[in-house]
Amino acid sequence: MATLSIHFDPAVIARLTSASGGDTIHVTLSLGGGASPTAAPAPVIPHGPLAALMQAGLLKRGTVLTFHQRRANRSGRAVVTADGQLIVDGHSSPFPSPSKAAEAVTGNVINGWTLWHIEGDGRTLDELRRELDAQ
Repeated sequence: MATLSIHFDPAVIARLTSASGGDTIHVTLSLGGGASPTAAPAPVIPHGPLAALMQAGLLKRGTVLTFHQRRANRSGRAVVTADGQLIVDGHSSPFPSPSKAAEAVTGNVINGWTLWHIEGDGRTLDELRRELDAQ
């Protein structure tokens, strides 16, 4: 028996999780419209503020970024997309920069480069930027 694997882009997952009870979500599956089953999808080239970090291999698609502000009792979680944007939990549209993504969570203009940390190792995006500059 054949195995079916379905991969959803983080933007799709963000849209599904932000849907309210009255929303209707339509998902269409196709067999690829006659394209060769072995044809690889076109590579996505990162752009925007995170592009240099991604091209240097310091940041990858699917990397989870988090922050926690104890005094304000706020936390945030975002996932890096293949094109260098951030999908923030609870938001259906990706954000083009770390600061815009942080502002969406905090409600304040804030430096996302120093706020977001890589889940697991704790480095900030600003620290990654400095690593890139040192190379």
